[in-house]
Amino acid sequence: MPDNTPFVFMGGTFDPVHNGHLRTALEIQQWLDIPEVCLIPSKMPVHRDEPGCSSEQRLAMVQLAVADEPCLCADAREILSDQPSYSLLTLESLRAELGPRRPLCMVMGMDAYLGLPSWHRWESFLDICHIIVVTRPGYGFPDDSQMRRFSDRHAAPSVETLKQLPAGRVLLHELTPLGISATQIRRLIAQGDSPRYLMPDAVWDYIQTNKLYGF
Repeated sequence: MPDNTPFVFMGGTFDPVHNGHLRTALEIQQWLDIPEVCLIPSKMPVHRDEPGCSSEQRLAMVQLAVADEPCLCADAREILSDQPSYSLLTLESLRAELGPRRPLCMVMGMDAYLGLPSWHRWESFLDICHIIVVTRPGYGFPDDSQMRRFSDRHAAPSVETLKQLPAGRVLLHELTPLGISATQIRRLIAQGDSPRYLMPDAVWDYIQTNKLYGF
């Protein structure tokens, strides 16, 4: 019997990975009632500045961060690829592995979702996957937003829809985010302050050992 358990992932720079990323991924896993959510660090993001450390180091930190959590995993496909870190290429790679019928879900925050029209061939994403948009309480779409219309046109009526179809739907899910950002963490480290309790101890130990972010 084919495996129709949704494959759910969060992409990102993870520069560095922190408890906000991890808590979001874990809450998505519990909400969907699936075995795990994967974190896929990008090699060289095309929409952001160059990361503060190497792709291999960012991958190592993600692997350390999820090592003791069986419901989260790290996927190295973008780091190991010789192609640019376009989401479309990652989606095509995942779909080739999963086959045509298994549900595939990409998780992103509202800010990233609103910027989708600037992404490479973003209109093709729903041919390959569902999109789960993580929103914060009280946050709505700007007036006359292109992405509001896109969301309404492709809205999933329920979470079960994401499990019944392989792709094609958008579902907004509200979470109360932890007030943590990678920018904040890099700033703390650069000024000589400790970011402990904002990230797993194993990640902070790795940063200190490898003298990252100006430590």
